[in-house]
Amino acid sequence: MCDPSLLLFDLGGVLIENSTFKRLNHLMVEPKDFVALKHLWLTSPSVRRFELGDGSPYEFAVSFIAEWDICLSPEAFLEEFYSWPSDFYPEARSTLHSLRQKYRVGCLSNSNVLHWEKFGGFKDDFDIAISSHQLGAIKPDNEAFLKALETCSAKPSEVYFFDDSTANIYTAKSLGIKSFHVDGFDSLLNVLREEKIFP
Repeated sequence: MCDPSLLLFDLGGVLIENSTFKRLNHLMVEPKDFVALKHLWLTSPSVRRFELGDGSPYEFAVSFIAEWDICLSPEAFLEEFYSWPSDFYPEARSTLHSLRQKYRVGCLSNSNVLHWEKFGGFKDDFDIAISSHQLGAIKPDNEAFLKALETCSAKPSEVYFFDDSTANIYTAKSLGIKSFHVDGFDSLLNVLREEKIFP
């Protein structure tokens, strides 16, 4: 395979520190192990609706609290929810800057209006930034990747994709995208170096 013309990254757990599952377990009556909790999150009707851009933050909070049996007011939950993605991992932004000297660099994230606006839409960090709530499609659904490829004007064979979800990686690979499962920024750096993409 030739060098990629587009590097496409997930955000939370790859480039951005994300305490979603740790914080969520603190709020639940019966905490769950990480794998089970992540599966519940990815298949949650209230989460999917919000990350598809359907409904206001308040409506999301009300439905999420009911679905997950959380003892918080909608206002208190939204304050908590807003804090879950904190910031880029140290050196993540400088790494993206270096990569952009040679490659087109984008992100494809399941996100929502609150977290997207918190980071200013990532306008300064990527050549192209794609969120599920703007795309109207969500990972791991095929449609999310197909719409992202169309938005980026890229063929699957031209893209390297990095994500911390095995379900997302499976879908991307099934569409012909060279995909890498990573767990945090250090894991991402190791893969970039193994692929000779980053020094």
